[in-house]
Amino acid sequence: MIIRFGYVAMATSLYDASPSKTMTFSRYKQLGKKERIKQLKEITRANLEHTIRALHYNIAHEIHLYRFSSSLVPLATHEEVEWDYLTPFQKEYEKIGELVKEHQMRTSFHPNQFTLFTSEKEHVTTNTVKDMEYHYSLLEAMGLEKESHINLHVGGAYGDKPSAMERFHANLKQLPIPIKKQMTLENDDKTYTTTETLSICEKESIPMMFDYHHYMANHEEEEKKLEDLLLRFYQTWSNNPFPPKIHASSPRSEKAYRSHADFVDIEFIKPLIKVLKSHQVDVDFMIEAKKKDKAVLQLVEDVAKIRGAKRIDGATIKI
Repeated sequence: MIIRFGYVAMATSLYDASPSKTMTFSRYKQLGKKERIKQLKEITRANLEHTIRALHYNIAHEIHLYRFSSSLVPLATHEEVEWDYLTPFQKEYEKIGELVKEHQMRTSFHPNQFTLFTSEKEHVTTNTVKDMEYHYSLLEAMGLEKESHINLHVGGAYGDKPSAMERFHANLKQLPIPIKKQMTLENDDKTYTTTETLSICEKESIPMMFDYHHYMANHEEEEKKLEDLLLRFYQTWSNNPFPPKIHASSPRSEKAYRSHADFVDIEFIKPLIKVLKSHQVDVDFMIEAKKKDKAVLQLVEDVAKIRGAKRIDGATIKI
């Protein structure tokens, strides 16, 4: 079994390397037309350059998984802001795609919690489709639209979860098919359990992104058997060229159980690794810890100490 590890957006080991610099709409309105576009371009170019820096860092450290920041382009989907955020940065997007492909990285996006398909409000679904189109357009500019995934949570329950799940299926029909093909769906820590998320994924033929921390924070009595859930989870990836993908983090504390700690506690995820080892299925781990790349490299060291585990490169373990 092979486990590869990656992190989210910013390499914390690099100086001033945030790929998520932004501009508020209030600030945007204070500027003249020319200055608005100038600053939007400057911020976007900086974010793309910082993404390229992170990719080079990943190459040097043999980190094969990376999640792009959803904030690469400030105000990209704001209803009162329209500007061309693709053409001026064609070289940067192409460079990102070239690095990813040349070094066989696996990349993704994860829009925020407001991008969902369960709302009763039509404008929420409209905005969700718009946000998904924004993410997909960036992948197209990078040449990664056939291989990168865009990960979402199911959304809210609004006091009636069965009805909300029905709306998910109905509203999802508004999403263009090519974008849906690159979509994944993740279980969450409060509302939609692993079992409920799996049922939606199976009905829509969408790969599931299994979040172990969320599973531990939110599961029903009847779904406590991790072994069986993982077998169903693997199956959602059966028509995909990539290994099943798992989100890994650990609680900041017992009191703040749902919050992510700076690093990943190896003892917290050992039960997961034990089940994965028994199944011998290759998987990818996206680490959602506050220390990002530092947490990845520390966790790789910790997992390598498990009996039967062997580190085979900077961020890959064979068990």
